[in-house]
Amino acid sequence: ITKGTYAAARGAVDAALTAADLVLGGAPHAYALCRPPGHHAARALYGGYCFFNNAAIAAQHASSRGARVTVLDVDYHHGNGTQEIFYERADVQFVSLHADPIRAYPFLTGHADETGAGAGAGTTLNIPLAARVDDGAYAGWLAQALDAIRAFAPDVLVVSLGVDTFDGDPICDLALTRDGFARSGEMVGALGLPTVVVQEGGYALDELGANVRAWLTGLASA
Repeated sequence: ITKGTYAAARGAVDAALTAADLVLGGAPHAYALCRPPGHHAARALYGGYCFFNNAAIAAQHASSRGARVTVLDVDYHHGNGTQEIFYERADVQFVSLHADPIRAYPFLTGHADETGAGAGAGTTLNIPLAARVDDGAYAGWLAQALDAIRAFAPDVLVVSLGVDTFDGDPICDLALTRDGFARSGEMVGALGLPTVVVQEGGYALDELGANVRAWLTGLASA
């Protein structure tokens, strides 16, 4: 935490809420370029460079206006904070594709047998991925995630977009390419849902903008 952390974290929340308002107002998609990211922030916990959970706040904002919401997290790391916030809720589904927590941060959550509890039983889906999963294999796992979203039938989709699944990411070990990001965005766009996209991770800095643009272009082209 530094002198500017709180202001930056609040600014990221404001960006996510602005994107949510645009979508709730009728825009088909909106992208919130959030820094710091948010999906590791829980109700009473910060970590993983996350202080406020931008995607969860956007989802709650939509839910408080009567929408049924799915949060789809495609960051390399499991969104433990988002899962914790909605784990016992029936009105917000959490679906995540991420590196197997046996080898990746946050290590303690994101296993396939974590499926929700109480009123939220069955509303959490975790898909842990082996190392070096490539574009083709990832598309197959994403298709499974999208089937679960269709079955839940949300009114609004919030995407936690991490592009640290990139083959050239310096701290991660999946193997998606820029074409894979475009394909993933297109598959998500084919759901036909009003979609709020909230930026999460990505550490191949020279490639970051182009990878995000590829995913968003795929989303908009569907």
